[in-house]
Amino acid sequence: MSELNIVENYLPYVSSLEHRSLEAIDLVVIHCTELPDLASARNYGQSIHYPESGTGNSGHYYIERTGRIEQWVPRRRVAHHVRGHNERSLGIELDNTGRFPDWFDSRKQIMTEAYTLPQINKLLGLLLSLCTEMPNLNWICGHESLDTSKVQASDNPNLLVHRKKDPGPMFPWMDLLHNIPLELLVNK
Repeated sequence: MSELNIVENYLPYVSSLEHRSLEAIDLVVIHCTELPDLASARNYGQSIHYPESGTGNSGHYYIERTGRIEQWVPRRRVAHHVRGHNERSLGIELDNTGRFPDWFDSRKQIMTEAYTLPQINKLLGLLLSLCTEMPNLNWICGHESLDTSKVQASDNPNLLVHRKKDPGPMFPWMDLLHNIPLELLVNK
């Protein structure tokens, strides 16, 4: 396993995010950016979505298609990446188009971009490192397992589509789970 070389590239508002102890973290949530590239994800992550706190939505770690890892939020800060589970989890975002640009078009809900081998290898290394450093880390799941809400389809208001589908069907869960000491969280 190659060295991780995590680049700290903290978001401007990290000091406004809530503090927590590392012992409070027992879950890793896997996401995909559903954007064309990491620069687009960064632009979104820097946007303020919560004016009362001056913060936005982002994961803790981002892994580019090349395998390069950036950390946008320190682990001891609560990032806004999954409804109802932020306080107990770390968010890892994989650079992948997902359903971009038609997230809620009912005719375009199939995610077809495969994750790259460098991404999956770096994700595996990151997860193994986190498990070593964080003894309470026991669970892993996809964003779609925790946010099962539906929204009106953009092409037909009479239809509902899943708000979140990441990391999606192209994510190699079985390969990953055989190599990490985390259990798949299947129920909220």
